[in-house]
Amino acid sequence: MKARILKTARRLFGQYGFHGTTTRMIAKDVEIDISTLYYHWGEKGDLYEAVIRDIYEDLKLKLSEVEKVIHGRPLSERMEISIDMMTDYLFDNPEISNLILFRYFTKTRHPTGHDIHVPELISDVARSMNLSEDKSRISTSARMQVLAIMNTIHNFISGEGFFRPMLGLEKKEY
Repeated sequence: MKARILKTARRLFGQYGFHGTTTRMIAKDVEIDISTLYYHWGEKGDLYEAVIRDIYEDLKLKLSEVEKVIHGRPLSERMEISIDMMTDYLFDNPEISNLILFRYFTKTRHPTGHDIHVPELISDVARSMNLSEDKSRISTSARMQVLAIMNTIHNFISGEGFFRPMLGLEKKEY
């Protein structure tokens, strides 16, 4: 039950953000009484924090998988494979991109004790792309390159409903 609630909360928080999602919406979607939701997760903020932790752990696992696939390949191949793997993954899990964008770029963000460790993820990606030899010493230029690519991908995923019609593409083509 707890996992079903978390999965639904990820999707709804990803669609509507923290302030646009109610516990009643989550309970209704899971087809449980709201008291059951509170029993398993406590307050809405506690559930939201669990969602943020969950997407961070999922991202770390996926980036680790990507790193294993691209290790030792030329940079052009690493970039192409990484972008393909991550966009496929994020299209399958659009709530991740939506939550990241809601989390960092809206003024009404919910304060949580846990945050997605963006600097750590940036360092891992920069090292994987051979933009730096040492994970602890990533240049500002390398971090900016990684941020530009990451934010482009997240906006591409989150903006599908806006960009796809503009480009005249069907979902599969996009």
